[in-house]
Amino acid sequence: MSKILTSVLAAAAMSLPALAMAADYQIDTSHSNASFKVRHMMVSTVQGEFGKLTGTASYDPKNPEKIAIDAVIDATTINTREPKRDAHLKSPDFFDVEKHPTLTFKSKSAKAKGPGKLEVTGDLTMHGVTKPVTFLVEGLDQEVTDPWGGSRLGGTATTKINRKDFGLNWNKALEAGGVMVSDEVSITVDVELVKQAPAKSAEK
Repeated sequence: MSKILTSVLAAAAMSLPALAMAADYQIDTSHSNASFKVRHMMVSTVQGEFGKLTGTASYDPKNPEKIAIDAVIDATTINTREPKRDAHLKSPDFFDVEKHPTLTFKSKSAKAKGPGKLEVTGDLTMHGVTKPVTFLVEGLDQEVTDPWGGSRLGGTATTKINRKDFGLNWNKALEAGGVMVSDEVSITVDVELVKQAPAKSAEK
């Protein structure tokens, strides 16, 4: 019996270094951005962004598929460089920011797609609706040391969604055919992550 217990403890001890490799990161809001593109009147592409992106990530470059991401976008900071359009996007016709002031993404699983590339699937909540969405994340193999002695990691995540899946249904038909706003929306999230110092154990 003691031999079995010893074997179990030894296996557990061997797994600890691998678990310790994962590092915690904080999204650097001032150097991160969430943007989107959508077709307008079937002839042009309108671009917009959200001014505030916050959240955390846990990542181990030697075990990238264990990545954990928890991000929050402030929907009230939407900016398309046209105040009237921004006001419309904040209204109940679209994001309804008074009732749903944030968009959130929480990862559930990931699959490696090559060096520094991952397909990360998780729950995207927008307009009070939660749906699974998969992002292609690139650039996670480019960690650098900043001038203050810390470590930073950058990455770009992209995906496409159908806005109607999240209850953003407003549209207008055009006399010449087609609609005012396309259903498909392209999303790009550029993040700069700051590695957090390991928590110090409390002194006895």
